[in-house]
Amino acid sequence: QVQLVESGGGLVQAGGSLRLSCAASGRIFRLNAMYWYRQAPGKQRELVARITSLSSTNYADSVKGRFTISRDNAKNTVYLQMNSLKPEDTAVYYCNFVTDLREYWGQGTQVTVSS
Repeated sequence: QVQLVESGGGLVQAGGSLRLSCAASGRIFRLNAMYWYRQAPGKQRELVARITSLSSTNYADSVKGRFTISRDNAKNTVYLQMNSLKPEDTAVYYCNFVTDLREYWGQGTQVTVSS
């Protein structure tokens, strides 16, 4: 059974950087878009970034210019480089892989940005 394993979260001061990774534990067929979402306490889960199978990217307005999503298809891995972090970026970050048949979710990794 395929699982998504996330890593890279942690505690960082405002203005700092973190790089999140999300790798599939098994082989995924017909992998299309890959996403990063986040959910802050008391708030709904929101889309942070998306990368398509052709590596076209989209970002939430709140992270444009600061976050960069990328993927390594050979490793079934997606990354999120987060720079100039702000306290409002504090949340649990989830990766999401979408195939022709189904979607997969990671377990979430905590990112905490102190002011």
